[in-house]
Order: sequence, then C-alpha cells, then structure tokens
Amino acid sequence: MKIIDLSLPIDEKGFEVHKVDIERITHKAGVEKFNRVIMGKTLRGKINYLLGKRILKPADLPDGEFLSLEIVHSPVHVGTHLDYSFHYGTQSEGRASKTADEIPLEYCYQNAVRLDLRHKKAAEEITAEDLETALKKEDYVLKPLDIVLIWTGADKFYGTPRYFTDYPGIGTTAIDFFIDHGVKVFGVDTMGIDRPYKFMLKEFIDSKDPARFYPAHFYGRKREFIHIERLGNLSSLPQAAGFKVACFPVRIRQTGAAWSRVVALV
Repeated sequence: MKIIDLSLPIDEKGFEVHKVDIERITHKAGVEKFNRVIMGKTLRGKINYLLGKRILKPADLPDGEFLSLEIVHSPVHVGTHLDYSFHYGTQSEGRASKTADEIPLEYCYQNAVRLDLRHKKAAEEITAEDLETALKKEDYVLKPLDIVLIWTGADKFYGTPRYFTDYPGIGTTAIDFFIDHGVKVFGVDTMGIDRPYKFMLKEFIDSKDPARFYPAHFYGRKREFIHIERLGNLSSLPQAAGFKVACFPVRIRQTGAAWSRVVALV
C-alpha cells in the first residue's frame, strides 16, 4: 500500500488573507521560557526570576538544551481542513448546525474518486453537468459515502496571491448532485468552494443580489454536507479511482472547521 499526502501545510510564510503566526521557541531559548513560566506561577517565584535566580540552567540539561516549542496562531480555515454546517450558519435543514467535532468519523475513511475539472476557468462554476461528464470520462459510478476529490490544479498557486483569485467555484447544482448520490464528503484543491472573492463580491455589489454572495457555503443551511478545502497534490494519484481517502478532523471543540492531514491509500 502506498500513502499519498493530499494536504497543504499551515505556513506563516505563505500569502494568506487572515494572519497566521507560528511562534518558534528554540531548544536553547526553551530553558529560559521554562524558568519564566514555572517561576511566574507564584509571587515569590516572579520576584526571584526578576532578581536573576533560575531553577533550571543549561548546565543541568543534555547539550544545554530544553525542548522545542511551537505555538500556532491560525484560523481553522488555513491549511487543509474540513468544513461542517456550523460554518455555514446557525441552522441546517431546519435543525441546529453541527460543529466539526461532530463529523461522523465513518464518513472520513471511504472509497474515493478524483474528477478532473482542470479545464474550468477562474470565476466559472462547476455544475452537476460538469460532474456527470467527468464521471463518464472515468467510467465511474458514484456510490453512497464515496469521497469525491475535485481536481482543478489551483494548488500550484498556494503561497501566492493567485491562490485566492485563480480557481473555479462549486455550484449548488453540483452540491445537490453529491448529496443526491449519497456523498457525505467532497473536497476541492482550491482555497474555498465558492468562486474567488473578487468576482463574487463585485457581482453582489453591482446587482445587490444576495444569491451571488457565498452561494455554495450558504447552501449548507438548506442541505447538510461536509467539504474539504485546500487539498493538494491530486496530480500524484496514479488513477482516478480504486483507492481510499482518510480525512479525519482534528478534534477541536465547537468550531465550524477543523484541520486534517488528508491522505490517499492506494
């Protein structure tokens, strides 16, 4: 069995709309941080720390090093992640929306199929008809619980401003197509399932039509679905089907999305 990584990283050096910061405390700096944190728990400890006293010194440790520590400050929508209905609104299908820690785990390890939509241009919508054509091309029939991976090739722009502007969106007819075929999870290699901001927002401002603003996300209030955003490396899959995908969400309490190390098992 071969395991293929289909995930993009959380990277503070890549271009992002939302601020991402990773505080990296080195092994040597970790000695001082340990003293500051532990001694800072009491007033006497704080005073002793300010006076230059230490309970742990580099000489007390192998190679004079403590443990490294990285502190990640990032939205849950940066890096490869799963979105669930709470992200879309307070209600879905007339019931209270569900958070990412409520995603049924059995949905997250299933047979998968990759559909080639690389011909779709930026600002275009992927429709149910597009999905039907792609499935016929692969001679594949969708089965309930299949995980569908939409391949646009947009991940090649990751880390640059173009990642936020050059990709097609998922239309509501495509979402209906997935749900009507029993698909619980579908994924895209784009930064989001809706079309890029610059097209969507302009059309909304020009027309004042709310249906043009985040239609795919807001459709999750009408019909419940789970989707993966920011997939990568779909080109490395050796075939369009005949493999499984694992996309278990990190268990974060009460969030609309959660990070995932999505992999294909071929």
